[in-house]
Amino acid sequence: MGVTVAVDANGADLGPAEVAAGAAIAAALGVSVRIFGPAEQIGEVADGVVVVDAPFSIAKHADPARAARSSPEASIIQAARCVAEGEADALVSAGATGATLAAGLFEIRRARGIYRPALATPVPIPGSPVTLLDVGANVEVRSEHLVQFAYMGAALATTVLGQQRPRVALLSNGSEASRGTALVIEAGEALAAGSQDSFEFVGNIEGNDIAAGAADVIVTDGFTGNVALKLMEGISQAVVGGIRDAATSTPRAKLGGALLRPALREFRDSIDPEGPGGAYLLGLRQLAVVSHGRFTRYGFSQAILLAARAVSGDLVGQTYAALESSGALRRKAGDQGATPSGAAANFPPDDSRGRP
Repeated sequence: MGVTVAVDANGADLGPAEVAAGAAIAAALGVSVRIFGPAEQIGEVADGVVVVDAPFSIAKHADPARAARSSPEASIIQAARCVAEGEADALVSAGATGATLAAGLFEIRRARGIYRPALATPVPIPGSPVTLLDVGANVEVRSEHLVQFAYMGAALATTVLGQQRPRVALLSNGSEASRGTALVIEAGEALAAGSQDSFEFVGNIEGNDIAAGAADVIVTDGFTGNVALKLMEGISQAVVGGIRDAATSTPRAKLGGALLRPALREFRDSIDPEGPGGAYLLGLRQLAVVSHGRFTRYGFSQAILLAARAVSGDLVGQTYAALESSGALRRKAGDQGATPSGAAANFPPDDSRGRP
């Protein structure tokens, strides 16, 4: 692929060595990887993987913005700086959304005209993959933030998932345009009136429509999106566990389970949260991906591979072009929008030095 990905190995529940094992899988498929973390815990690595010894972590810090400012030696800061300075094409974090957001804003910086970066994740729904955003970067938003999220999500769905002119919807408590909070109604009016060359705005959808194929991209604030995502993950795990228990409950069930095992394994894999590789942090000058700390090597390998694919498809450039052509970019400095989740209000302003 000719892409180099910088990976912060701190924050993984199974330890930095598990992240390195995922990096080895990605490297075998042609992606160059630079891992930032404790070298003695990472150990020997595969060809195509370089280790930068960075044992200090701010992954669990209560105030990630303060930690990012005061800890230039932290692994996530060094990894983000590697991307900002052009030594790598994308950033992957093994966890800690707040720390990754802080590092991205301080080191990589927002693209010109972006109000707030957003976390977007492809939700593994069988037959109907859905991109959900924001899933945790911004607890509170304004309507213009949701409008930008719509264009970001559509660009991701097109570039990474290959969905041409994806259907975009706002998550609400009713499908009528008049339903929802004042924020949702205002955003819906703006999206309906705006340029939609890159996607089709289909209005509001309810929570039960997320898995029904009603839209390809679903837009909401980071609080609602995070709750919805974790609810879906919990339900999918409970369903798989329930099927497994039922298939082993009696001798007859075990016989039937043996016959169904290939199909059930395929179903389990299709809803595995590790498959998408994590959430894309969109709106920065370069790409970042936030994985889940509990991932195994498979999930981390997927995060690295999907980051590389997004770089090859110029996701950042595609996103920016869609926002620019639609007139959805911020036109003046001094935005006083909501503070990103887990972050202090003194994050740097967006970078006005040029386009990504």
